[in-house]
Amino acid sequence: MNMKKVLVTGDRPSGKLHLGHYVGSLLNRVKMQADHETYIMIADVQALTDHFATPDLITKNVHEITRDYLSVGINPELSNIYIQSQIPEIAELTIYYMNLVTVSRLERNPTIKTEIAQKNMEDSILVGFLCYPINQAADITILGADIVPTGEDQFPMIEQTNEIVRKFNRIYNTNILKECSCLVGSTGRLPGIDGKKKASKSLGNAISLADDSTTVKEKIWNMFTDPNHLKVNDKGRVEGNVVFTYLDIFHENKDEVSALKDHYQKGGLGDVKLKSLLYEDIESVLTPIREKRQTLTNKQVIDVLQNGTQNARKKAQSVLHSVRNVIGFNY
Repeated sequence: MNMKKVLVTGDRPSGKLHLGHYVGSLLNRVKMQADHETYIMIADVQALTDHFATPDLITKNVHEITRDYLSVGINPELSNIYIQSQIPEIAELTIYYMNLVTVSRLERNPTIKTEIAQKNMEDSILVGFLCYPINQAADITILGADIVPTGEDQFPMIEQTNEIVRKFNRIYNTNILKECSCLVGSTGRLPGIDGKKKASKSLGNAISLADDSTTVKEKIWNMFTDPNHLKVNDKGRVEGNVVFTYLDIFHENKDEVSALKDHYQKGGLGDVKLKSLLYEDIESVLTPIREKRQTLTNKQVIDVLQNGTQNARKKAQSVLHSVRNVIGFNY
């Protein structure tokens, strides 16, 4: 009998989940949960690396993100949704891993380098932030993950996780820790509605799963298109036009999108028509999510978190017990 592969993933509760999460990893989680032993972490401890002085911003979003998960189709009978801070074994494993990674290796991590530049932290890098890849390695390996659904920007984190796994197994002459692989959604990274490279809750340039119809319409109407396409008859650029990028993803009739692109480039097609079409597409995705969200009670959300965290901790305790044994901490 084949064992189910373990799927581990998660999100920080520092903001709302958005369409970038939906096409990037949430759809994969929903599709794979029936065939994989699935754990979905709400990374409240990791969120403190950015919001250590405002923890209430994190705690109030824990339940909201859980509602998002359940609304998109995560089934608590198939997937374990759990809270990172309630699994103390992760913190202990992080400490062990810190002895396996140099500061210079952490500073070379491309994901960390990018975030440091974005946050202007070059002269004030916090230890907790710098050690984020080590903590994430513990998140993944404490549950024996085989697969991690994630975005392309997280490839360096998975690479560093596997480096730690190999070094640990070599030093302690064991094979108890497993390497993992990334699973990226077919659309990869979704750009921000303002034309920025990445849709992000922290940048405020994303359409949230919990946005109402009015908010969605407002965001789409403010989407970045072609700044030189001032009149309907002007020839427009498709490259870098966020509306077309989103239509490529969310509009089912790809031949129609191709025809619209040709028309736009020749002139005679206005941005309003394109945005109206995209609004209908986005609403068709978000309407059932909103409806499901409204049916969820606070008790249901709490029960899901308690059960998922209990299941995740049992597995984490088992893995940490094995780690302690190979190190020699079996007093």
